[in-house]
Amino acid sequence: MPIPADWPTTEAEALAEQERLRPLVRPTGADDATGATGADDRAEGAGDDRLIAGVDVAYDDDRDLVVAAAVVLDRATLAVVEEATATGRIAFPYIPGLLAFRELPAVLDALAALTHRPGTVVCDGYGLAHPRRLGLASHLGVLTGLRTLGVAKTPFTFDHREPGPARGDSSPLSDPATGEEVGRALRTRPGVKPVFVSVGHRIGLAEAVETTLALTPRYRLPETTRHADSLCRRALAAESRVPDVN
Repeated sequence: MPIPADWPTTEAEALAEQERLRPLVRPTGADDATGATGADDRAEGAGDDRLIAGVDVAYDDDRDLVVAAAVVLDRATLAVVEEATATGRIAFPYIPGLLAFRELPAVLDALAALTHRPGTVVCDGYGLAHPRRLGLASHLGVLTGLRTLGVAKTPFTFDHREPGPARGDSSPLSDPATGEEVGRALRTRPGVKPVFVSVGHRIGLAEAVETTLALTPRYRLPETTRHADSLCRRALAAESRVPDVN
C-alpha cells in the first residue's frame, strides 16, 4: 500500500505532528468518574464492543518492506474472528520516540481491510507511556477514533518497581522527569516478568489493565498480540520469498 502523500518525512515534521495530535488524546473511559461513555462517544469509534483486535508489524529492512497484521478476536472466547494484513514500504526512518510514523500507514491499511470493526485495539507498544504522551496506541486511537491501549514488553525510558509475584499484581510506571504515572507494570503470569500497560485513547488505565488480564489467560502476552505477531511474521516471510523485480 502507498504511503500517504502528506505523511511526515523528517524528524521535525513528525515532532510537530505529535505536538498537534497530543491534545486530542482522551485518556479516560467508562471506568473513570469523568469519562463515562455516552452515545456520542460510542458513535465516535463505531466499533463492536464484543470484538477486540490486536495489531503488530514486521520489517524486512533489506527490501524496505513492512507488513502489518490486524487480528480480531471474540472478547468472550478469545477465538479468532477475522484477520488481515497489509504490506508497504517503510514510511519513516528509525528514530526512537517516532516509531509510530514507521508503522501506522501499514497498520491503518490492515485495519481498513477488516470487515469487522472492533470496539478496542491492543497495540504491541505504548500509548501515554511515551516522552510526548503519544505512542503508537494513542496516535492510532486519535486517527481512527477507536478505543486503544498499549501493552509493551519493556518499560522504555520509564521507572517502575517490581510488582508482586502473583497474577494481577501491578506497580506504577512513572516518568522519572515528572513523577507522573504513565502506565502500570502488570504481572500477567505468576513469577514471569511483567508487561507494561498504558492508556491509548478513549480508555482509562484501570480498564486497560483489566482488559490486558482478560487477554492473558495462559501466556504473558495478550492473545491479540500473540496472534497479530504470528500473522505478520508469516506474511513477511511469504513476501520475502517473492522475487523483487524492481
